[in-house]
Amino acid sequence: MKKIILTMLVSSTIASFGQQSNGLIYPKTDKIPHTDNYFGVDVDDPYRWLEDDKSAETGAWVKTENKVTFDYLSKIPFRNAIKERMEKLWNYEKISAPFKEGDFTYYYKNNGLQNQSILYRKDASGKEEIFLDPNTFSKDATTSLDAVSFSKDGSMVAYSISEAGSDWRKVIFIDAKTKQNIDQNLIDVKFSGLSWKGNEGIFYSSYEKPKGSELSAKTDEHKLYFHKLGTNQSADVVVFGDKEKRRYVGGSVSEDNQYLFISAANSTSGNELYIKDLTKTNSDIITISKGFENDVDVIDNIGSKLYIVTNLGAPNKRIVTVDASNPSAENWKDLIPETENVLFPSTGAGFIFANYMKDAVSVVKQFDYNGKLIREINLPGIGTASGFGGKMKDKELYFSFTNYTTPGTTYRFTPMEGNSTVYVQPKVDFKSDDYVSKQVFYTSKDGTKVPMIITHKKGIILDGKNPTILYGYGGFNVSLTPSFSIANAVWLEMGGIYVVANLRGGGEYGKKWHDAGTKMQKQNVFDDFIAAAEYLIAQKYTSSDFLAIKGGSNGGLLVGATMTQRPDLMKVALPAVGVMDMLRYHTFTAGAGWAYDYGTANDSKEMFECLKGYSPVQNVKSGVKYPATLVTTGDHDDRVVPAHSFKFAAELQDKQSGENPVLIRIETNAGHGAGKPVSKTIEEAADLQAFTLYNMGFKTLPNKQ
Repeated sequence: MKKIILTMLVSSTIASFGQQSNGLIYPKTDKIPHTDNYFGVDVDDPYRWLEDDKSAETGAWVKTENKVTFDYLSKIPFRNAIKERMEKLWNYEKISAPFKEGDFTYYYKNNGLQNQSILYRKDASGKEEIFLDPNTFSKDATTSLDAVSFSKDGSMVAYSISEAGSDWRKVIFIDAKTKQNIDQNLIDVKFSGLSWKGNEGIFYSSYEKPKGSELSAKTDEHKLYFHKLGTNQSADVVVFGDKEKRRYVGGSVSEDNQYLFISAANSTSGNELYIKDLTKTNSDIITISKGFENDVDVIDNIGSKLYIVTNLGAPNKRIVTVDASNPSAENWKDLIPETENVLFPSTGAGFIFANYMKDAVSVVKQFDYNGKLIREINLPGIGTASGFGGKMKDKELYFSFTNYTTPGTTYRFTPMEGNSTVYVQPKVDFKSDDYVSKQVFYTSKDGTKVPMIITHKKGIILDGKNPTILYGYGGFNVSLTPSFSIANAVWLEMGGIYVVANLRGGGEYGKKWHDAGTKMQKQNVFDDFIAAAEYLIAQKYTSSDFLAIKGGSNGGLLVGATMTQRPDLMKVALPAVGVMDMLRYHTFTAGAGWAYDYGTANDSKEMFECLKGYSPVQNVKSGVKYPATLVTTGDHDDRVVPAHSFKFAAELQDKQSGENPVLIRIETNAGHGAGKPVSKTIEEAADLQAFTLYNMGFKTLPNKQ
């Protein structure tokens, strides 16, 4: 339904400079005529050339934009003070929950400001040694450790690494005891788990390497492979996805090594589920669940009895059982029925832990494998509990607890007795007792009640002058639950208010809440966010002069849509790695898989009009005073390609009529966010806060006034 009408390829002179705003001179970004036609409607796309991440012109544009941005940031008088405080606060020892593999106990540790956390281990005598140190993988620490998978007996390890933040992975095999390589590396692995079949080899997933740019070209057909140790990757067998065309395929082997479970999907919501008996040679792949309307996953098995979590017939999820010999849905039996709260289960030590989300906070109940309630677990407070996972034979498990004012603390839990004790409590230079988090429920445009948590220093004055960051996401069934952040702690220390709105499109209230923010209902998400801002202003927490909105990825879209619809509502906008061109998102990398949430411009005229109606790139208007905007992205982001942010920034710089700066900060050798070195994370967070306060009119830090 789309045809290209005109493409004019001319050389770009992006090194020249153009529009001036408040003494700020923006780079002049060339407009190269290009028009697409959707259902008889012409849509101009003059910055299409910025989609070519391999071109010299795009590279020059990135350098020029960064120079302007960093020159601006360097002149903010308190920028370094924020960075220094953030470094000081960040500099505390972080230790993960331990896990046992073979003869060793493993755990991650960061001494404070190490760019990447190190995987350590201890032997039976308690002797500690470094097992994997990602800080040594590259000179600038931009190569990070991703998945680590041990064979069932713990003797061999497969681990994946990400270079420069890319979603493409390299897999390395080593002997657990000697740490020596035992096989050739696998390359070009993407969106993959690493699941061992005995000591033979691993199941992994990937796409064919695309033609053109590996960072932006479309990847559409995912396959599940089996790699046998000692063989070439070219000989790896396709287990699933050869005949069946799916965008996302994953495989995991049961703890008892009996079954391979295969999940196949065409979008980020809804999946098929299959099972293969690994104890029988050339066994068939049997269907457990067909179609893409529901989420289905095996959480454990005891012999042939499968334990499945699903939202089929249960929008908030339930756990069912079925025999592997005849696993289709008509044979499922409820074990833990659906409740009014959304279920996120885990298993360990012979128990099922039902982690329920009640108004975005955790309630955890422990069940046996017959579905009998053992106890509700007493949590340290109101917040987010995660963990409670482990092997069947484990005698103790671990969980972490956090909220907006409490750094994540790890607890040791004994399932038989139900007792919890502190395992690791971080020593953070932050006085949690000086702050308060309060949950409120506000009313959106259509009357829907939406939860929101507001965090600030105790005793603040509600005079409308408090610098406030409003954060949201609102998509892909993602739930924003309370968690501690060093960057946010620094913001709170400076007298700032930090607010998180649990918008429709998320998973806080199950499938219905998610679906209410998808496709033709996507405007609900933006309305929820706007209503959150209006509530904060009406209650005098802040005002439009002291409000910043922030979000990343789908949350970047949220910020982009909100600031173009209501530019008067906020002083500062901080869209990070955002999906900004809604007419073209599905043409890049794995973007087509997001269609469950968004729909595509090719689906129908109505869907096209809906997307065009809120797409940030297409809704920047001349003559509008937009808020001070700092767009952030990474030049190696192959999840949401940086072209989204490039084009949005170019439109803003071309059309901004007010005095507020509109800048883009492009991190080099960085992707969508995963594995970003601590030093880069701190620098970016400090820049965002400095930019925000400076554009709210602060000449010194708020807590110094």
